[in-house]
Amino acid sequence: MANVFKLIRKRNLLLISHSRKHPLYSLQTFYKSTLGAEIKDAESLSKLTQDEEKQNKLDLTFGNAEEAFRSKKTSELVRALFVFNLCSVEFLVKNNIEILKWSRRLLGKTLFTTLMKGTFYGHFVAGEDQIAIRPLVSRNQQFGVKSILDYSVEEDLSSKQAKEAEAKGCVPENQPPLEELGYKDDHPQHPEQKRFAAHEEFLDRREKVVSARTYFYDDEAKCDDNMNIFLQCVDAVSGSTKSTGFVAIKLTALGRPQFLLQLSDLLVTTRNLFEKFAGEGDILLKKFRQEDFQKTLDVMGVPISRDQTKRWFSILDISQDGEVDLWDWDNLLEKNLQLCKLLIVPNKETGIPEQMMEGLTDEEDEQLKNMLKRLNTIVKYAKEKDVRVMVDAEQTYFQPAISRIVIEMMRKFNKEKAIVFNTYQTYLKSALTNLKVDLDLSRREKFQFGAKLVRGAYMEQERERAASVGYEDPINPNYHATSDMYHACLEEVFYQIKQRPLGQIAVMVASHNEDTVRFAVEGMDRYDIKPSDRLICFGQLLGMCDQVSFPLGQAGYSVYKYVPYGPVEEVLPYLSRRAMENKGILKKVQKEKSLLWKELKRRVKAGQLRYNPLENNSPVG
Repeated sequence: MANVFKLIRKRNLLLISHSRKHPLYSLQTFYKSTLGAEIKDAESLSKLTQDEEKQNKLDLTFGNAEEAFRSKKTSELVRALFVFNLCSVEFLVKNNIEILKWSRRLLGKTLFTTLMKGTFYGHFVAGEDQIAIRPLVSRNQQFGVKSILDYSVEEDLSSKQAKEAEAKGCVPENQPPLEELGYKDDHPQHPEQKRFAAHEEFLDRREKVVSARTYFYDDEAKCDDNMNIFLQCVDAVSGSTKSTGFVAIKLTALGRPQFLLQLSDLLVTTRNLFEKFAGEGDILLKKFRQEDFQKTLDVMGVPISRDQTKRWFSILDISQDGEVDLWDWDNLLEKNLQLCKLLIVPNKETGIPEQMMEGLTDEEDEQLKNMLKRLNTIVKYAKEKDVRVMVDAEQTYFQPAISRIVIEMMRKFNKEKAIVFNTYQTYLKSALTNLKVDLDLSRREKFQFGAKLVRGAYMEQERERAASVGYEDPINPNYHATSDMYHACLEEVFYQIKQRPLGQIAVMVASHNEDTVRFAVEGMDRYDIKPSDRLICFGQLLGMCDQVSFPLGQAGYSVYKYVPYGPVEEVLPYLSRRAMENKGILKKVQKEKSLLWKELKRRVKAGQLRYNPLENNSPVG
């Protein structure tokens, strides 16, 4: 008898451990299996435990329809099938905006809203406001899936209006209009300089971009409105989720994009200058001494005396070890990138420190400070509310500045935990290098590193712009190369996690690609990174890829859905992009449609047409 009690105690411990890994394993199941089963010996107990572990193990084929949709009502399955089938009709998708507008006129506001809530809006959008989204957010969380909230109202601008707004936001006030400058292929600027300038034919940044929202600059009041919307999103996350949630923001919503162009130009030019001084090799290992500095300046034809060289080198050599490495070089910039202190940086050609934003008008100087203050306000408020801020990636001509500003936010706010997350687009040739550099900086300066890894949203537009303007295509040559880059970035993250104290790195794998998600899960296993460590999380869009999101969440992994919300008529541009995106990835949607049919047929056969997720299952508690 004593042996039986020992076995029961041992099984109790096993089940407690097991329930942590598999939260859907309820106490009810435990009592039934422990008290109701006839435990004869240790061998039968071990076999029972192994069978249960096998049953609850994550299916990495992502083909378990019942597991994928156990959080969905039957009506929601029917709606999803209807929406996905509509997304496969070429005419409807191609003309979706016009069709939606005509439907609104013919049906009137009330009928149109009802129709949309029963179809596209109901499938891809959580609700109209912070109160309306709570039931869906709560239900998803009970099935292991948390939320990234995004107020998805978008301006429905014409192409002409978008171009006018972009020209206003990207051209300095003291510069002639674009048509007078003639920013075309024959412009005399160097290609790298042209890369970080506005170009008339690419002013509408929405063109050939499906999956990403675009903000255009109007005035400072509009930027203040956007900031307030993001603050409301923080409140919505804080009020709707039981655990730490995310808000997603874009820096182009918070100020004039002109400043991002200027800062990106400066950052890329000074990084290239560092590589001239330091030579070939791994950028993290590159460094140069005073004599190298002098030789390179001589080759460049920079008239500077040895005394001046010595003085400028001593400024560059922040660590005062006789060598300037990337950390020294970038730190000279970063020490002057504190909020509202964008003052002294190395000259692009000589490396000699000088005023960075020379030539800004007083009004532009104030606008630049306002942009940074708005971001600081959002992150500070999010930290107070225990909400994380995910700064989305944008076009490559903005991204160097965005990444550097986000790193400044990490320095300031990521002391105890990762509050601020940067985004790395792995379709870029520079993705792994950028990730390594920022990881190394976080290690040196001992702040928490937060990142989201994505494939990228601007590929077609970026390639066309590079070819037209005349700079090197920044995009990997093909999809396979992008997948390799994504996986290389993940390997670097896994390796770095194991080199540091637990909790120093937090990364979101934001992907609908099953191979990439599978690679991440298997990588966690290889590096012994447990789901319960909450160092790696996964993200997908609401209404898409449920066969990945929910099985992951129900198996104990940290999973988020990107949850849009907003009034029906004001999220039509967002819905248009979702329709286009589903058409573009029809092959992947085909699997989800097949699984939806499979689960629908199973419920019909089982007499579960009135299936209630919260009554028929033991949600994650």
